[in-house]
Formats: sequence, C-alpha cells, structure tokens
Amino acid sequence: MNLKKFFAELKRRNVYKVAIAYAVVAWLLLQIATQVFPFLEIPNWAIRLVIMLIVIGFPIALVIAWAFELTPEGIKRTEDVDLSPTLRRKTGRKLDFFIIAVLLLVIGILLFQRLHPSVSPAVSSALDKSIAVLPFDNLSRDPDNAYFSDGIQDEILTKLAGIGDLKVISRMSTAKYKSRPEDLKTAARELGVATVLEGSVQRADDKMRVNVQLLDARVDTHLWAKSYDRDLKDVFAVESEVAQEIADTLQAKLSPRQSNALATAPTRDTEAYDLFLKGEYEEHQAESALNAELFDRAQTFYRQALARDPNFALAYARLAHSELYRHWLIGALTSAQLAEVKSDIGRALAIAPELPDAHLALARFFYWGYRDYDSTLRKLDRTVELQPNNAYARATYAYIYRRRGEWKRSLAELDRAAELDPRDPQISFNIGLNYLVLRRWSDAEHQLTHALALDPHNVLATGFLATTYINSTGDIRRARQASREAPADSKIYISNFGGGTTGGSLAAMIGPRAYLDVLEKHFADALKAWDAAPQDIPERRLRQLEARVGIQVLAGQGGVAKSECEQTRTLLEARLAERPEDGRSLIGLAWAYVCLGRNADAVRVARQAADSLPI
Repeated sequence: MNLKKFFAELKRRNVYKVAIAYAVVAWLLLQIATQVFPFLEIPNWAIRLVIMLIVIGFPIALVIAWAFELTPEGIKRTEDVDLSPTLRRKTGRKLDFFIIAVLLLVIGILLFQRLHPSVSPAVSSALDKSIAVLPFDNLSRDPDNAYFSDGIQDEILTKLAGIGDLKVISRMSTAKYKSRPEDLKTAARELGVATVLEGSVQRADDKMRVNVQLLDARVDTHLWAKSYDRDLKDVFAVESEVAQEIADTLQAKLSPRQSNALATAPTRDTEAYDLFLKGEYEEHQAESALNAELFDRAQTFYRQALARDPNFALAYARLAHSELYRHWLIGALTSAQLAEVKSDIGRALAIAPELPDAHLALARFFYWGYRDYDSTLRKLDRTVELQPNNAYARATYAYIYRRRGEWKRSLAELDRAAELDPRDPQISFNIGLNYLVLRRWSDAEHQLTHALALDPHNVLATGFLATTYINSTGDIRRARQASREAPADSKIYISNFGGGTTGGSLAAMIGPRAYLDVLEKHFADALKAWDAAPQDIPERRLRQLEARVGIQVLAGQGGVAKSECEQTRTLLEARLAERPEDGRSLIGLAWAYVCLGRNADAVRVARQAADSLPI
C-alpha cells in the first residue's frame, strides 16, 4: 500500500475523526479530574492516574478505529462492513454529530468558566506554585517572645522569595492575617495564592517546638504537616528544612544557587540571631509608625548582633536599610554618616556577595543618599535577579520612574509589586500619590482610602488624603476629618511630592493639622498644636521651632516671634555647617530669614535647596 492509499484508508476508516474525538474527550476528562477531584478530596495520585490512562489509551483508540468501524447495526470488524457509500455516509454523520456535540460541551464549559471564574479555582502551574506564609502563633509562656515566632516566619518567607519558580506573597501582606484564618479560602483569594503555610512556635529556655502545616487553600485540606522539637541552636536547620519541604511539595524548580541559598544560615551564633530578630521586630514597628525612637531601638539591636558576630552580613544590610529609612523620612544623616552606611553595605557584600538584602540596601543608598538613579536601577536589577519575589525592589523601581516623570512605567511597576504584596498599605499609598500628582483626584482618593483600610495608622496616607481633598475641591472639613486619623505623636515631614528629606511645602513644615488651621486663618490654634511638642530631643525641638516660625510669618507676627526666629536661625546654621546638603534645613532657614527680614538671604538659601534636587 503506497502512502497516498494509506492516508485515504485512514480517512475511510474514520481514524482522523476518532483521534479528534479522543483528544476532545481527553481534555474534558482532564478538566473534570483537575477541578472536581480536589473538591471531593480525592488524592492527587488519582489525577496522575487519569492522565496516564489517557496517554496509554490514545494509541489503543487509533488501533481500534483502524480495525473496527461504527455502523448503523453497531461496531463491526472492518472486513465485515458493507462499504457502500450510503452506509459510509450514515456512519460518518453519526461520528460527526458526536464530535460536534462534544465540542459544543467544551465551548460551554469554557464560557461558563470565563463568566464565573470564582466557581472553580484556576488550575495553572503559576497558581499551583503560589504561597503565602501566614504569621506564626507565639505559644511561649512569655508573650515577649512574639519577636521570635515572627522572625522564624520571616526567614522561611525570605528563603522562599528567592525561588523564581514560586509566587511568594510578601510579609507586609501576610502580616494582616491571623495564623489560622477563620475563612482560609477568602484569605487565599485576597492574597492571590493556592497554598498557605500556617505555623506556631513555642520557646522555653534553649528548646523550641515549631509546628507547620501546608494547606491547599482552595479546598482547605492538608498537603503535609510536621512538628520540629529542636534545640535553639538548630533554628536555622528548621527554617531551611521547612522551606525545602515546601519547594519539593510545590515541585518548584531550583537553580544550584537557589538550593544553596535555602540551606545557608545567616549566622552560626544563636545569640546574635536572637538580637537580630529583636531588631527586625522593632524595625517593622518603626516603618509602620515612622517613629524615630523605634528606629533607634532597632539599630541598637542590630549593632549588638554585629558585636557578637562581626561576619553577620544580613545584620549589616538591615542596619544600613534602617539608617537609610530614617534618613529619608525623619532626619538627614551627615555625609560622614552616609559614608559609614556605605561601609556597612560593603562589609555585607564582602561576606555574602549574593545576599539580596545587601544589594537592595545599596540601591537604597544610591537613591536615598544621593539620588543617583542610574546606579539605583542597576542594583535593583541585581536584587530581583537574586530574589525574584522581592516586592520592595519592584516598588523602588516605581519610585525612581516617578521621580523621572515616567508615570506609566511607575504605575506598571507598582502593579507588579501589588501582585506580590497585595495587602501592603504602602503600595496602595504610593499608587494614590501618583494619581494625586497627576491630578486624578477620584483615583487618588480611592487608593489612599484603601491604604488606610489596610492600615488605619498610616500617617503618610492620612496626610496625602487630606491634601487630595484640599487640592481637588478645597474641602477643608473632609481634610480635617482625614487628618484626625493620624497618630497624635506623629510629627514627621510629609512632602506633597513624596519628598523624603527635601519636602519643602508649607504642609510639610508645619504638619497637616496645623496646615488646615492656617488655611482657615486660625493661627492661634495652629500654634497651640505645637506648644506641647516634646523638647527633650534636639530633633523635636528644632522641628517645633521651624513649625512655629512658619506659622507666625504667615500670621504676620514675625516681629513678635523674633526671639524664636533667631534661635531657629542659630540652630539651623549650625546644622548646615555639619550637613551642607540637608535640603530640609535649608528650607527651614529660608523661613527663619524671612521672619528676621533678611529677604535676600532667604531667596539665596531657598535657591540652594532647589538646586540640590535633581530634576
């Protein structure tokens, strides 16, 4: 039989149609197995068995199609079939009808899934390999051990974040949930994951017990659960074992570098690690509240950890990050202090050249220290290469693009960061800030309100929501209502342009609440808001003087405030002698000069402040 006759015979015996019908039915069976079986709690091996049987059955179906034919009287051997054209047409029409019916059923299923995506979970490899590590319960008798359970959860999450084949939700989002949510499916849907790790930690003296369980959140069933009763010195081994077990269960592909990162301990000194975890706990609180004292406490713990282990690279990186965060939003560092931060990052990289936190700290150094955007972007590229799930790095890309005026790229990167950190109020806040600067008022209000729903104490979101109401409609009543939500002890500089240490707006200098009083010309109330400001810390005393000078200048009371203006001038000139590039101090000094009637000097230092900020 030549090739042409062979293909003609395949067509005559309906082998082509059988192959098509088999493929369609096989797809339908796979959909049923992968979507229905989990809800019935049928084990995963049953799905694999269905797939194997479908693969084996395909050649068998083709052989049967060759040897037998469907006739009006039933299935017969090909040799016994009447091959008249009429019968062949009838048989072909029946098979055609069967194929069309199955195809219509498939189309119906696809349309149903398209219109009702919430009915069944997506069964894609991307979703199957997504995970959120929820906060671990502290079961220790001492409630102060919460930092320890938080730290173990955070380290497991960090190890998983380095696996590019996984989607790992960042800590800021998972921190909003209980260790064991009452509605796991809802929590997983909000986080955009298929699997969830729950855990608890109990610590007593030099012993610990860590219980973990990995759950398929779509059906709220266990994939595995383990308990680790270990000495405290084995904490690193437990963290690595849990991360490796998760990677194996989710069948994540690991490169040799990623496998090595899973097994690597940040330090061998458990006491140093304990101090480090205390620092991390304080740092998280500091970044949420923007509280200078909490930053100082975090840095003290980091330094104590480094005193015990000078080769603790992660502690160097996190210390640098904390100092830069404080520098950017609370109080500027001197050039010498910035150089010391750079030195700490250099030590971290010398010890651990592939530590993502060190590369991210260096990116922050270039950005927050010197606004060197090109260098920042290069270090962010390296950070994401080493830790693909780093939402913090993704968000920093967005901040750089924003400062360059590349608004679409900035919003796109914030969207990517939100996928990895969907419940982080800072991301929603920054999306809102972008919309505020673009004067998309309703979008700004929506995002800033969402940020406050996630974190009612987010002082930046509060300040910018008030600014949105003022700038869009001049609605001071709504702005005042929003500003009341900010913590009373938050006296930070808030720039209307996301500004860091050079925020120069009036609202930034006198604070959002006093700013609203000034807009309504209630100058006495604005000054009263600063009368009770704590004066035991030089930074706070200077902050108080600057605010009072600005308010009194606007009230036309410069002559009455001469002594405060002179005191402010003296303090700021001394500070600028140490920190000549401190834009915020330049702005405060300009106002002090206006108060003293030194207008030419005021214009000179104001221009100096403007020139210090790259376009």
